[in-house]
Amino acid sequence: MNEEIESSASASRYTAPPCPAAAIVHAHHDSVDGLLADFAFSLRKRGWKVCGVVQQQSGGEGKEHTLLIDLDNGASFPLFQRLGSGSTSCSLDSGGVAAASIVLRRALQDGADLTIANRFGALEAGGGGFADEMLALLSEGRPLLTVVADAYLLDWRWFTGGGAAELPASLPALETWFAGIAGGLRRQ
Repeated sequence: MNEEIESSASASRYTAPPCPAAAIVHAHHDSVDGLLADFAFSLRKRGWKVCGVVQQQSGGEGKEHTLLIDLDNGASFPLFQRLGSGSTSCSLDSGGVAAASIVLRRALQDGADLTIANRFGALEAGGGGFADEMLALLSEGRPLLTVVADAYLLDWRWFTGGGAAELPASLPALETWFAGIAGGLRRQ
């Protein structure tokens, strides 16, 4: 009986380690992509090993000109497919996202100080896209930063067990969050 009480008391004192993940929560795309890329490159310039993918427009307007860019080597992966003006199908290029997933796996393998995933969106909410790679990073306690639209915020909370930080789209908020997790990290 005393063993049961002691076990129960020990269990109630246990607190899970903080989740080193965060999402920039936004209602509109506006300049969130630029903010995420600028933040990643700023940390890299300061000596942090920041890996992953950011989203950028290349040479035109419209979804079909949106690419995922590897922060390490600049390799690009298509994010959307051209389906034609009359199409009503989802234009996300799951093949391009699957090809880009190697970047996140490499970040985990190489021990990045911070991994950037351009979005937690429809694919990830459904268990596809970068979901496996993001879960692998979370399970290893590796810092992860992504962007989540209001429409997928509840899915993100479920995905992270409610333990991830939710940040406004501002550089000071990103800097403050990273400073809070950076204490336990080594620079490259």
